[in-house]
Amino acid sequence: MNTVSTSPYLAGLLQGQPPASPLTWLNELRANAVDRVGALTVPTTRDEDWRFTDISPLTKLSFQPAQGAAQLAPAAIEQWAIPEAAARLVFVDGIYAPGHSFNRAGLTVENLASGVSRHGAAVQAHLGRYADFERNVFTAVNTAFLHDGALILVPRDTALAAPVHLLFIATRKHAASYPRCLIVAESGSAVTVVEDYVALQSEAYFTSAVTELALTGNAEVHHVRVQREGAEAFHFANCAVSLAQASRYHSVSIALGGRISRHNLAALLAAEGAECRLDGLALIGGQQLADSHTLIDHASPRGSSRQLHKCIVDGAARAVFNGNIMVRPGAQRTDSSQSSRNLLLSARARVDTKPQLEIFADDVKCAHGATVGQLDVDEVFYLKSRGLSDTAARNLLTYAFGAEVIERIPVASLRNRLEQTVMERTHAAAPGAEGKP
Repeated sequence: MNTVSTSPYLAGLLQGQPPASPLTWLNELRANAVDRVGALTVPTTRDEDWRFTDISPLTKLSFQPAQGAAQLAPAAIEQWAIPEAAARLVFVDGIYAPGHSFNRAGLTVENLASGVSRHGAAVQAHLGRYADFERNVFTAVNTAFLHDGALILVPRDTALAAPVHLLFIATRKHAASYPRCLIVAESGSAVTVVEDYVALQSEAYFTSAVTELALTGNAEVHHVRVQREGAEAFHFANCAVSLAQASRYHSVSIALGGRISRHNLAALLAAEGAECRLDGLALIGGQQLADSHTLIDHASPRGSSRQLHKCIVDGAARAVFNGNIMVRPGAQRTDSSQSSRNLLLSARARVDTKPQLEIFADDVKCAHGATVGQLDVDEVFYLKSRGLSDTAARNLLTYAFGAEVIERIPVASLRNRLEQTVMERTHAAAPGAEGKP
């Protein structure tokens, strides 16, 4: 496999690739990705899509994949357990941990490394088909490392009420991991997937994740993505979704951790009547930088999309949101709206937001808007008039601002845990508390 790259840094990231697969097509996919890494460069602020996000601190550090799985006690895993889960796949520093994983879902939820052989045709039809490694260097690096990962195949007309939990745990400093998720929901099926990134240490490491979702006719997927990496982590993620006729996709993405994080989410409404909803929240402070780029591509008629993205920014942190809604020629009767709402908690906090509409059809209903500001003084005054201190009033309003997105998570235990996290981050008083900061 060719590992020559025009960038020494990228060549270093390609060290430690997994052994060749017995599957020719998989080896070819990896090799094509390596070739693209050789043709691409590390993005800088001179690139339009990265002009607000300086990732030069990443390139000053060296990261290598972990060799061998770390042994974790069950208690270390259970602190992030989702009691409602019908299945759980655990990956430690990018390596599958079967002893901490289980599957009671009655459908395919397994490690990609083994599932690619057992479900070859289904995997080959979708793996690497949606996430663009031709132009995205981090997707290309991830694809070059295809081995362990999450594979979920939901059969036709199968509805799983309980969620599937994909848990990625970082334990080692200076380690690189390349999580890969492939979710295929066949016609008439329904599933909820929680993609969860956590850490047991706070020093620098690198996560480059790729998730691909394929929804066939009338399928429904709820996708919850929680990024709560360590304080010095670098987290770059690319998610690509393909929606067939009358399929429905709902994403809730929460960004809490990381020194620098970037999440690209692209949804292609490829057939008539597809529906897409994207909800996001970034809650950051200190020197953190959280960047979210989204593309909702209406390629067929009568598609519907809704998007709400919120940022709460404290300290000297910086949040970036770039949301693009594309309505292609022929995608008539499209109904789409997008809202970017941002709350600054300090004089040094910064938000760069850029909602966009590109419309090439004439019979559509599309709208977008963005706000950046501080807490409403009238709302603060009202709560103070009800007996709350100034601090308690501000904290409660900040909590409520973020909770609007958290409340849309369809998994009760995770929703409650994240609401508690937001309360702690904002020092919010519980509803009904009077006069307490």
